[in-house]
Amino acid sequence: MHRPIADQVIVITGASSGIGLCTALRAAGRGAKVVAIARSRGVLARLAEEIEGAGGQMQVIAADVADRPQMRSAAEHAVDRFGRIDTWINNAGVSIYGRLEDVTRADGLRLFETNFWGVVNGALAALPYLRKRGGALINLGGDVAEGALALQGMYTSSKHAVKGFTDALREELEQLDRAPISVVLIQPAVVNTPLLDNARNYLPGLPQRRRAALDPVRVADAILHAAVHGGRNVKIGVHSRLDVAVSRWFRKLPDRSAGALRRQPRERVLERLGALHVPSARGRIRGLLE
Repeated sequence: MHRPIADQVIVITGASSGIGLCTALRAAGRGAKVVAIARSRGVLARLAEEIEGAGGQMQVIAADVADRPQMRSAAEHAVDRFGRIDTWINNAGVSIYGRLEDVTRADGLRLFETNFWGVVNGALAALPYLRKRGGALINLGGDVAEGALALQGMYTSSKHAVKGFTDALREELEQLDRAPISVVLIQPAVVNTPLLDNARNYLPGLPQRRRAALDPVRVADAILHAAVHGGRNVKIGVHSRLDVAVSRWFRKLPDRSAGALRRQPRERVLERLGALHVPSARGRIRGLLE
């Protein structure tokens, strides 16, 4: 058990859209002091105005999770402002649609710098402060961390890496340090966020989602529950559990998703570079595409 949400200082990366934005708003609404980190300065400014206008307390930091010194600086600023860090949430993420052989090295590296190294950088920045008083380190994974998804191979691979890092770090903190830190991996099924809208797209059209998506509020509430009660690998949505079981026991079934994706191109193709290298300024919780 950790502090109640109303008594916590919560740091959230990727706080300018999707799950991160939703979690920031939900946490602030419950009285938490929120530190929002993202690349999108304009969105962060609007978020701070909304939360502080409602009587909440927020600090916004424009930073790139791929840059370790920037993450260390962000942690220092959070402690300078609020005195401590109780929960650190590594949420920032980007995606790529395309065959693995088509994805350029530069795009693949950038995705891993955000999705994997962003988690590593955030965790290493937060640990010195979490060790002092205890708290929660929460990483965003997904059902694909234990499965496979054709045409999103780089994204899938990065989430496998996030799970491996999270599990290993948890073991070190528990077995070697006996540290009072909950290390939690949140593994939702498909969520209705702008991740699809902002993906780098190599396909001739933009495919539909794999299935009906979870509301981001459900994931945000699971994150905040973990911030108080801890946990380990938290799966959200029945499809998350089913996908893991299918991937483990019926290896060829997930491959059918590639055919389904190819058969469902969108006539309208969004900006192909997406938010991989340049931040999006939309500031939306839910996606535009269904």
